[in-house]
Amino acid sequence: MTENDPSAPHGDGAPRDADQERPAQEDAQTPPRGTPTGGEQQPSPWSAQGQQVAYPWTPSSAPQQDQAARYQAAQQQAAQQRAAQQQTAHQQTAQQHGVPYSTATFPAQQQTIPQQRKGSGKLVAGVTVLALVVGGAAGGVGGYFASQNSGSGGSAYNALNQPTPSQQTSSAPAGSVESVAQKVLPSVVELVVSGSQEQGEGSGFVISSDGYIVTNNHVVQVAANGGSIQAVFQDGTKETATIVGRDPTTDIAVVKVQGAEKLSPVSLGNSDNMPVGSSVVAFGSPFELTGTVTSGIISALHRPVRAGGDSGDQTTVMSAIQTDAAINPGNSGGPLVNLQGQVIGINSAIYSPQSSGGLGQQQSEATNAGIGFAIPINQARRTAQEIIDTGKATQTYIGASVSDAQSGGAQIQQVQSGSPAEQAGLKAGDVVTKVDNLVINDADGLIAAIRTRAPNDKATLTLSDNRTLQITLGGQPVQPN
Repeated sequence: MTENDPSAPHGDGAPRDADQERPAQEDAQTPPRGTPTGGEQQPSPWSAQGQQVAYPWTPSSAPQQDQAARYQAAQQQAAQQRAAQQQTAHQQTAQQHGVPYSTATFPAQQQTIPQQRKGSGKLVAGVTVLALVVGGAAGGVGGYFASQNSGSGGSAYNALNQPTPSQQTSSAPAGSVESVAQKVLPSVVELVVSGSQEQGEGSGFVISSDGYIVTNNHVVQVAANGGSIQAVFQDGTKETATIVGRDPTTDIAVVKVQGAEKLSPVSLGNSDNMPVGSSVVAFGSPFELTGTVTSGIISALHRPVRAGGDSGDQTTVMSAIQTDAAINPGNSGGPLVNLQGQVIGINSAIYSPQSSGGLGQQQSEATNAGIGFAIPINQARRTAQEIIDTGKATQTYIGASVSDAQSGGAQIQQVQSGSPAEQAGLKAGDVVTKVDNLVINDADGLIAAIRTRAPNDKATLTLSDNRTLQITLGGQPVQPN
């Protein structure tokens, strides 16, 4: 016997009125408390029909015989519903209180709702209302729990299931490293060099469509006496190259490939207009990694550096651009480029502090330490043009030997007879502290400052005693070693 059984005795033990008596099995089909039954009774706010006034099949003034007919039809429908409901787990938990309130059945005539009633009807409806409130206040939290509990077949986000983005087809922004790389890489070559006893590789860049390539002298020097040079272009094409001329004093050389067609020459910039801190991009083949691009800034200008590294002497001193763009062995001869894609220097040397190579051994090869040096293109342009025109380069000189002065500057040791230095009035013992507006700190600084200028250029020398001298620079052919 259940709470809704019409045959249950009332407070005096007597059964309900005859017109309300129903078989016990109907109890399983009784809708939840509060379902409207016609008349003036209001539906329970917890029921699914709480917003309806009355069922169309239960008018408030139905005749008695019509109610009996409806009662018999309802019983037949209830029998069919019970068979289906017994197969569900939800029906098993709701056996005491009837079918889910969404099922249309003949309503029980119940006037009051017991306060202690418990069952799936009220519980489910209550949870539904609560879920709506929570969902409105914290929809993000609800979505999170839904995705966590959805399993592999739910709505969890998986990047592997997303479509592949379309390939970027727009050009790189002007002034970006990407745009510079797109412009310059087709002009950069790897130079594979071999001689009678040694071999190596470096970089270079095309300066003319008919095959002239600029590089460092120390890159191609091993092939100067019967060796071979192979130029490897960005597209993988390989061509044999020969030396046109080279200048060890400025570490510049020109080679040419034969039979090359439609080469892409670089654009040359102005190295005198590059301020410290401006962005640059370095190209080359470090450690045989062809087509490598690195970027950085100009760290300093007018750095006196001996071309070819520690093996150089005063005759190889150059006034270099210092950069922190990564430069390693194999970058030598490659271009240093501004963000307009113009070459402003030639990668030539790096500073690499000695460090242990492990097991008590010193490192066998210098590597990048963020301090690299490039030959200014304004100096290299003049030298390369001379080599192409004559096969030789001309070295700028003053005709005096110098050394470091103890108090700073370059001290004149000896002056050649008839030299530009003698004609300007320089004497042994004089200490040069400036060339034009450039401060000279040591002997290499003076040599580098002279080398950046062309023969017949005029310069003002400031001495340590504040005297100034005007000098016309001389030139002499370079004899390759």
